[in-house]
Amino acid sequence: MSDQLVSTSPATDEVVATFPIHGETEVRAAVARAREAATWWQGQGYDGRRVALLNWRRHLARTSEELAELMRRENGKPLTDARMEVLLALEHIAWVAKHAGKVLASEKRKPGMLLSNFSARVDHIPFGVVGVIGPWNYPVFTPNGSIATALAAGNTVVFKPSEFTPAIGAFYVDAFRAANPGAPSGVLELVTGYGETGAALCRAGVDKLAFTGSGPTGRKVMAACAESLVPVVMELGGKDAAIVAADADLRLAADAIAFGAAGNSGQTCVGIERVYVERAVKDEFLDILTRKLTAIRPGSEKDSSYGPMTMPSQLDVVRRHIDDAIAGGGQALVGGPGSVGERYVSPVLILDPPHESAAIQEETFGPTVTVTTVDSLDEAVKLANGTRYGLGGAVFSKHRADELVPRLDTSQVSVNSVLGFAGMASMPLGGRGESGFGRIHGPEGLREFTRTRAVAEQRYAVPGVNLLSFERAGWLVRLMPRLVRWLHGR
Repeated sequence: MSDQLVSTSPATDEVVATFPIHGETEVRAAVARAREAATWWQGQGYDGRRVALLNWRRHLARTSEELAELMRRENGKPLTDARMEVLLALEHIAWVAKHAGKVLASEKRKPGMLLSNFSARVDHIPFGVVGVIGPWNYPVFTPNGSIATALAAGNTVVFKPSEFTPAIGAFYVDAFRAANPGAPSGVLELVTGYGETGAALCRAGVDKLAFTGSGPTGRKVMAACAESLVPVVMELGGKDAAIVAADADLRLAADAIAFGAAGNSGQTCVGIERVYVERAVKDEFLDILTRKLTAIRPGSEKDSSYGPMTMPSQLDVVRRHIDDAIAGGGQALVGGPGSVGERYVSPVLILDPPHESAAIQEETFGPTVTVTTVDSLDEAVKLANGTRYGLGGAVFSKHRADELVPRLDTSQVSVNSVLGFAGMASMPLGGRGESGFGRIHGPEGLREFTRTRAVAEQRYAVPGVNLLSFERAGWLVRLMPRLVRWLHGR
């Protein structure tokens, strides 16, 4: 392996930039700088951190076209998608900057009758140094959900971007430094490299680590962090399903599902990979969805709907899932095995593949979608819940969404839309099962990057009535059996 990380365009193979491959020594040094800067950063308080984060947001906004162009070159997504991603990231930076102080303020608690001479509160304390290992599919928006949130909560951060998008990660980190020249360099540090660099970050003394990526890699990250009992946030894969009820607005559903399935080349963990449609409207829905998907064009031109697959090895996964679905009896209504090219994958729609096929049970992460015909919404819910994943989902119905949403075994649901929850800075995002655990975004995300500290303060002493003393009054000791029955035996 070269001693340099060479980043290339997935569309042209041109070299975008080169970066060092940081080993254990360099990663530990970065964590040490972050540790040293933590006292300064926490000392800024919520007001000071708000100013710094909003300065960062402003700088990113002013350089957003440069960042979007870099995203087009290094990640491959169209400029429109890159601009949208930057916009969403800026929304989330602004939200955590403005709300962290209120969300993480100390909370008063009732001490209870037995210790009524005490006051009680819970403080939310930053962990210290947070490590973040980011993905390549949304190289700004997704890691930003952990980084900006951890910073707003009072932590310093060491960020390792994906080896496929290090230049984007460097731009993002450099923007914070440029916007806050008075801040120590350790507030937000960058390390670059491959999996070994990420493993080194897990073992470098961070106080918490946030990872976004696949389940198999997530298990390796957890194992490395477990050596030092480092708590983790795991943002892993999805196999999100959409349910289309007979009373749905079918044009709206088809339009949203086409975007959810093929947007960003299908490389979206909360994108739509499966659809369950009631038989009564199947034909009409398929007619609309087929026309929508047929009109979509991958490429690198300005009018392209989406770009190339960012990670070349994913092409084999997409091809295998298509082949397996068709071999099991699925019908390719749009595209097929020939849709997978050397860089691009054209949209693929497969009708009624076996439920046990890879296209149903495994994350495809490409612009493909399966549609399964169901005879009832009960069947749709059962099949939608029938995978190891539990990230997001969607329900399309005019009257039955409130009935269906509580039955879906997912952590996020969009109703009559897709991906809506991800764009809302006040909403938490996370998974269950094979989709991981922990939360980013919103109040829950801010609390994820703090630990609680309970503080009980005795406001005044009551002679002889102090339960927490060997000098308890005799009458109090004799009263205890009655007190137990009176308080808890009725």
